[in-house]
Amino acid sequence: MKTAVIYWSGTGNTEQMARAVAEGAGADLFKVSEFTGKIADYDRIALGCPAMGAEELEETEFEPFFVSIEGELSGKTVGLFGSYGWGDGEWMRSWVDRATGAGATVLDGEGLMANEAPSDEDLERCKTFGARLAQQM
Repeated sequence: MKTAVIYWSGTGNTEQMARAVAEGAGADLFKVSEFTGKIADYDRIALGCPAMGAEELEETEFEPFFVSIEGELSGKTVGLFGSYGWGDGEWMRSWVDRATGAGATVLDGEGLMANEAPSDEDLERCKTFGARLAQQM
């Protein structure tokens, strides 16, 4: 069973989370701009993107990538994570709805969020999140 962690990060906060998720999952780690593989090659996927603008996914790289893979998520277990600096997590709830609407099973039924720079506790939660993702059947 193969797991991929694919992320976008502007400030490095979501990148820290991605590294911890990948460590916990024993997963392949990719910046979204560097992912050249196929989603079909992975059994489980963790996707990371911070809240941007009016609580939405980053629109230049990550949103187009997510749109391009939405049709391939059916039947996959997906973990969603990211950091935010304002708002109440609306971007994550919308993202979870999109992923489940595409037929994915979202780990825990919700995404994993960290406010601003992830604390040591947040990074431990990311490792645990990754480990649980890797164990999903």
